Amino acid sequence: MAAVRSFAPVVSEGASVLILGSMPGEASLRAGQYYAHERNAFWRIMGDLLGAGPSLSYRERLDRISAAGIALWDVIADCERNGSLDADIVGASVHVNDFAWFFAAYPGVRRVYFNGAAAETHFRRHVLPKLSGLNIRLVRLPSTSPAHAAKGYSEKLAAWSSIVAG
Repeated sequence: MAAVRSFAPVVSEGASVLILGSMPGEASLRAGQYYAHERNAFWRIMGDLLGAGPSLSYRERLDRISAAGIALWDVIADCERNGSLDADIVGASVHVNDFAWFFAAYPGVRRVYFNGAAAETHFRRHVLPKLSGLNIRLVRLPSTSPAHAAKGYSEKLAAWSSIVAG
């Protein structure tokens, strides 16, 4: 089993939205970038919604989403997993990120969108019980991962448009 570690959050002072994945996949970890797998639809969706598409440099994409008030992070700080699939995460090895710190440091974040079911499940199981008094809207969106083929791109884009609609 391989030990994997997530990235620091991408967040700016004006953030009002937090998009949470579960844990970066192998391609992202190798590249040191969120959603780096070429078939992951995340940056294509961000391109259609915010002009932060894959044709831009990674830094430019991050700047665009930050300018739109969107932060990126993962629920899991570190865990054991072979491969990239959420199903391969060893449950007993999961350590979550410090969300009490995050929400205290960025009090403007009022909406959290989960990139798929695993992110939501880990957040609700490991994080939410430790948070109190937060007025945050939690919404699960379809995973942008190529492993989630149940919905096509147009369906995913329609669902993800809620991050800009409010």
